[in-house]
Amino acid sequence: MQIRVYYEDTDAGGIVYHSNYLNFCERARSDAFFGLGLMPILESGHFVAKRVVADYFLSAKLGDLLKVKTELLEMRAASFVLKQIISKDEKKLFELEITLAYITFEGRVQKIDISTKELITSLFSDDKTK
Repeated sequence: MQIRVYYEDTDAGGIVYHSNYLNFCERARSDAFFGLGLMPILESGHFVAKRVVADYFLSAKLGDLLKVKTELLEMRAASFVLKQIISKDEKKLFELEITLAYITFEGRVQKIDISTKELITSLFSDDKTK
C-alpha cells in the first residue's frame, strides 16, 4: 500500500511525527480488508493491539510517497502477529511488529474461527499490501 505524507502528518519542521507511523500501519491493515469489500470489524468480533514493538530508522518528510508492506509472522489460537515495514525508495524508515488479539464486542478474548484465520492468512501471507 502507498501512503502520501500530508502536512497534518508532520511536525513544524515537515518531519513525520513519530506516532503517525502507527497510523500508517493501521491504514494498511484496514485497507487490506477494504480491498476485499470487507470491514476490519467482523460479525463475531474485532482485533485490538495487544503488543507493539516499533523501530525507527529514518524520517519521512512532507510530500513523501511511502510504501507499507505487511507480512503475517504467526497465527495463534486467539491472536496473530504481523510485521509491517514502511519504506521510501527501497530504504526502510520504520518497522513494526504487532500482536493483534481477537475479541468479542463485550471485550473478551476469543479463539479465531477457521474462516477468520483463512481470511487473515489470505490477506497478509501473500503480502497483498505491498
